[in-house]
Amino acid sequence: MGKWFPTFYDFAMKPLEKRRFKRIRRNLLSQATGRVLEIGFGTGVNFPYYKNADRVDAIEPNPRMIERSQKNLMKSNAAITTFTSSAEQLPFSDNSFDTVVATLVFCTIPDPHQAMKEILRVSKPGAALLFLEHVKLDQPGLAKAQEVLTPIWKKVCDGCHLDRDTLGMIKTYDVTIKNVQEYYKGLFLTITCLNDK
Repeated sequence: MGKWFPTFYDFAMKPLEKRRFKRIRRNLLSQATGRVLEIGFGTGVNFPYYKNADRVDAIEPNPRMIERSQKNLMKSNAAITTFTSSAEQLPFSDNSFDTVVATLVFCTIPDPHQAMKEILRVSKPGAALLFLEHVKLDQPGLAKAQEVLTPIWKKVCDGCHLDRDTLGMIKTYDVTIKNVQEYYKGLFLTITCLNDK
């Protein structure tokens, strides 16, 4: 885990958050109801947007991100409990959650398939799965550029893969995809699904 990345993250993301991400997050997280699991909460940028959740259990593997999340935790009206945990080994029982949220995190998870299996395990049948992710672009030239830049980008940005096909990965599991919305010409997607198990 990068030592400086948590400090840099909020500063680097501020222009996107102010322009469109605030509205995107608000709209996506308004669908988070019941008992909610958030995967990789980072600096807690989602915390103030939980308006309809009964309770939020949020996991994050980077202790420095957890430290930086306290400011956003104080801004939230939701009952949020944070855990130091990886997405690949969630410390929760089967069929525990009504909603799972993952925003801008699948790019950094070392084993995204194992994380997805865990999400499906701990979420209830019919649970809402809400994603906001940056993904590999469809345009061949830009997709190639993402592939070339990813090894350097991973070192600079705490393991972030620019070229992850997160939507393609999600489609390989037993989920019903309800909606996919593109932003910034397909670089970012919101993906809403239901757990079909």
